[in-house]
Amino acid sequence: MSVWHDTLPPATPLTGSEGTLVSVSIDVDARYLESLLEALAQVSFPVNPEIYHDAAIVYRYADGRERAEDTTLVEFPAYAGRLDEVRRALEAYGFDSAALHVTGMMQEIHADAAAEPGPAGAAYVSSYRIKRRAVGHSA
Repeated sequence: MSVWHDTLPPATPLTGSEGTLVSVSIDVDARYLESLLEALAQVSFPVNPEIYHDAAIVYRYADGRERAEDTTLVEFPAYAGRLDEVRRALEAYGFDSAALHVTGMMQEIHADAAAEPGPAGAAYVSSYRIKRRAVGHSA
């Protein structure tokens, strides 16, 4: 029996004065992790990132095949009202804001890897992120 189902349904968003609480995930080449963390240090709210060095983005194609691409994921909670500030900080440090992936916090808590549709014109039809292990955690 799960206490989650008794307390708050997964579809109910967590909201505050700055909007809905979301989970922010940014994929980055490990070589640029330090620069990304510097960019995030410029936002006006505290960011306590979880870093997944052994992560992957999996691309699913129309024929059913999948291709995994190793990456580093940096994740943290934020309010939706702060996302433009995060995008501006990324762009100011030369990062593509398309690397930013936002999921509702309750969806993040209750779901496994949620697939998102590929952008118009992409060779793949959807993608999802896999967090294999967090830094400092044993495998």
